[in-house]
Amino acid sequence: MRLRSLLFVPGDSEKKFAKASGGNADVLILDLEDSVAPAVKPQARQTVAAWLDQAGNVPASLFVRPNPLDSGLIDDDLAAVVRPGLAGLLVPKANGGADIADIAAKLDKLEAAAGMANGTVKIAVVSTETPLAMFNLGSYTPPHPRLVGLTWGAEDLGAAIGATDNKEADGSWTFPYQVARAQCLFAAAAAGVTPIDTLYANFRDPEGLEVDCRRARRDGFLGRIAIHPDQVDTINRCFSPSEEEVAQARKIADAFAANPELGTIGIDGKMYDIPHLKAAHKTLAAAGEAA
Repeated sequence: MRLRSLLFVPGDSEKKFAKASGGNADVLILDLEDSVAPAVKPQARQTVAAWLDQAGNVPASLFVRPNPLDSGLIDDDLAAVVRPGLAGLLVPKANGGADIADIAAKLDKLEAAAGMANGTVKIAVVSTETPLAMFNLGSYTPPHPRLVGLTWGAEDLGAAIGATDNKEADGSWTFPYQVARAQCLFAAAAAGVTPIDTLYANFRDPEGLEVDCRRARRDGFLGRIAIHPDQVDTINRCFSPSEEEVAQARKIADAFAANPELGTIGIDGKMYDIPHLKAAHKTLAAAGEAA
């Protein structure tokens, strides 16, 4: 499952689903949470369920963002959407690994009732939306078998701590959100799951998005949330290794494969060691190649 570009689709908008379905996003996140007004949520559940029944006609994997575990709404959300066609959940406002275990237990029962193989529905987590979550990022290790990715968010965290803004005058994150971003990245690496950067809010700024995506990939993120279809191609391009990067990674992997007794090897006048080999394997995986 590729988690390079993940595009939000409000669960009550047939028009937006139709447009997103024809795009290049790796994942469509069918939203039942913040983009759907409370009065419309029951109808949105049925709309999303119908979209999941069309999964075979959509090239993207279909995830659902349910309402939070403590909302009183998640059981109805899951009862409606756990069905063939659902690839995963994006869990909002999680406080840590224990919340994921609780949701996974619900999925065990619902998958069985729907005739789905146990573990079919994967879980990605918005891991920094509550103050408590910031202290529990290590609880995702060891990872639950369903866990495939961690991302982070600033808006709900800011509301919870009473921040008046989350950006500096130059557009960079203020310090608390730099911490959240970095801790999410470290937590994903520790758990061995995909680190996914948060959304870039200004969908009319493709140049800024590209700069920010390249910075995120430099730091170690492997994918990004999109809030508009026009952002998807930029995200895909920025988080895909270039031909030159893939060729170099293949050269490193092949050199070590041919010399398994060596921990350090010279290639074109430069020394490479095991961390370089690990990085090469990640590059090849991101390009869809076997190491």
